[in-house]
Amino acid sequence: MSATPPSIQNLARQLLARESAGVGSSERDVDRAIRACEKLRAPLTKLTGPAAFASLVSRALALSKRRAPSLERLRIGADGALTVAEEIPRNVAAMEPAHDGGVILVAELLGLLIVLIGEPLMLSLVRDAWADVSIATMTLSSEEKV
Repeated sequence: MSATPPSIQNLARQLLARESAGVGSSERDVDRAIRACEKLRAPLTKLTGPAAFASLVSRALALSKRRAPSLERLRIGADGALTVAEEIPRNVAAMEPAHDGGVILVAELLGLLIVLIGEPLMLSLVRDAWADVSIATMTLSSEEKV
């Protein structure tokens, strides 16, 4: 699967930037991504149920690990909650943390949502989770479709 469209990556960056507001700049990108996924979990669980949400996050994580192997430390609970494992997988132990790993993960989740429920409903869910984020002008051009 190819990389997510630039507009989805930009939206993911915007959402993670909102998650870092008021938090120290030393916080890891992956921690902000975990909080962003948590914010999406409530409205998505209402729409799809907890098992479907866990499946979506699992697929997004699997796709993200291809481009950001440092995400190997993330684990998914049965309810779809993401956590960081204490142990470091051997193939990741010497790896530098990916600065965009969180962006990649959130962008993959948003991209999967577009495929499954469409862009308008995905944007509606994002607006529900982040009422203060201005995404009114965000649309995908036809050549960017996921």
